[in-house]
Amino acid sequence: MHGYSRLGNPRAAGSPPSSPRCRHGRNKNAGGRGPKQSIVEKVVVLLISVVFKRRGVLLFAPLLYISGMLLYMGSVSFDVVSLKNAVVVVRKRSPPGSLYRSPQVFQKLWPYMQAESNHTHNFLMTVWNSKVHQVWKPCISKDTPKEGNVGTALPQSNGLFIIEANGGLNQQRLSICDAVAVAGLLNATLLIPIFHLNSVWRDSSHFGNIFDEDFFIHALRNHVNVVRELPGDILERFDNNISNIVNLRVKGWSSPAYYLQKVLPKLEKMGAVRIAPFSNRLAHAVPSNVQRLRCLANFEALRFSNSIRILADKMVDRMIKSSSHSGGKYVSVHLRFEEDMVAFSCCEYDGGEEEKREMDIARERGWRGKFRRRGRVIRPGANRVDGKCPLTPLEVGMMLRGMGFDNTTSVYIAAGKIYKAEKYMAPLKQMFPRLEMKDTLATAEELAPFQGHLSRLAALDYTVCLHSEVFVTTQGGNFPHFLMGHRRYLYGGHSKTINPDKRKLALLFDNPSIRWEDFKRQVQDMLRHSDQKGVELKKPSASLYTFPMPDCMCKEAEARNENSNMTNKTDFNT
Repeated sequence: MHGYSRLGNPRAAGSPPSSPRCRHGRNKNAGGRGPKQSIVEKVVVLLISVVFKRRGVLLFAPLLYISGMLLYMGSVSFDVVSLKNAVVVVRKRSPPGSLYRSPQVFQKLWPYMQAESNHTHNFLMTVWNSKVHQVWKPCISKDTPKEGNVGTALPQSNGLFIIEANGGLNQQRLSICDAVAVAGLLNATLLIPIFHLNSVWRDSSHFGNIFDEDFFIHALRNHVNVVRELPGDILERFDNNISNIVNLRVKGWSSPAYYLQKVLPKLEKMGAVRIAPFSNRLAHAVPSNVQRLRCLANFEALRFSNSIRILADKMVDRMIKSSSHSGGKYVSVHLRFEEDMVAFSCCEYDGGEEEKREMDIARERGWRGKFRRRGRVIRPGANRVDGKCPLTPLEVGMMLRGMGFDNTTSVYIAAGKIYKAEKYMAPLKQMFPRLEMKDTLATAEELAPFQGHLSRLAALDYTVCLHSEVFVTTQGGNFPHFLMGHRRYLYGGHSKTINPDKRKLALLFDNPSIRWEDFKRQVQDMLRHSDQKGVELKKPSASLYTFPMPDCMCKEAEARNENSNMTNKTDFNT
């Protein structure tokens, strides 16, 4: 029941691919007669004979290619298990890494973990090898006037720019920052972004419920003019109805040139334009002056609302106090094992038929027919081999213990409602007794104003993860990508993030006979790789929000020159 296989486009060229090895030939001990062939083997032999006896290679090449891919993905296999009543019994062979056998691996390795408990002294103090990293510092300032406007006010606006931010917390964040960059590019006045009520997040929060509006407007004052409400003349021009303002259809990842050539003329002509939705509507590769507006918006101007900051600060302080034995350092994990994520991944675990029924219902409820379309093939094993399955709490715990984090490590789990939490969280708590989540770190009374608002709850998780010594990402998405960039901005260019190779993990967790020393060696290699990739410069096709160097940060010597007029303290309390 899962992810679909990638079969690729068949190519009608060249020789057909090799066929599976079929055991045929003569059996010397059976009077010259070979063993009885199975139906599958007969079909394969027939196809090969047709292809080579006739000149139909090109005709059959696509079929053979697809058959080969199915064999590779584990859909067909030819494992002969035994002879039963003179009949050959053939069973499907599962490719390595395609099965969820983590509980069996844990049963094998748990005694070794117990034997090493409390043996690792302050591993959190030395987890990152900072000696190999050159320090980077932020080199943008919200107080520096926009280029060309030193000592003067912003030029007269070309019109009002309105956007609608959709999705969850960090999808909205991306839209806001890109809107600031486009508004600056067009010399437009930006209306405080409107939040679209998302069918998945179902959060009715407005901008001011999540972010500090006053701070946002003030931080951008020298670069982009931001207003809270539609100006009276605009309202009058469009009959007091924002929907009367033209909604421009802008393609994803549009270039600055597109905005200047297509959007700016309409803005100047009509006085206001609207782009809804405004998600991923600006290219990654843009001129440095546009990138700096993105930097300014994301790392300096956007901070959470007062109510979120107060509780988030308390939660961070509580994590630090509970980690006093390790110098106040703790691990945070973004755990994507909610029911909707498990369902969407089309991966199978150990819940049997009951789990399959629950996931079918969840998929239909959330994505109405998307997974039942004709031609849609769900292959759970292929998804797992390809590293697309969300890590379970058990798998996260085993990985961390193998890396060297012992049972005294304080761990914060950033997550929504975990699927079958009582079952799946138990082994993680067994490995890490000092485990915290929102509902254990904050009281019910403290969380009450945030309940029913997933973006506000995610903001609490974001802040606690931001200030951890180690952040672990398990499934990708905007949340870890923004956090990695923000942590680079905060920690001298290093993301201090463990980003495991889930394809390799799938192989490890599908091997119940693996030795503890081998398991540790392989996951520790992943930790070292994450350390090496912690400091990484942005590539042209990459996101500035994940890779802020060199657009938003400078090497330490350069930063001193750039920031000579700036205060040393930067507000990271977002």
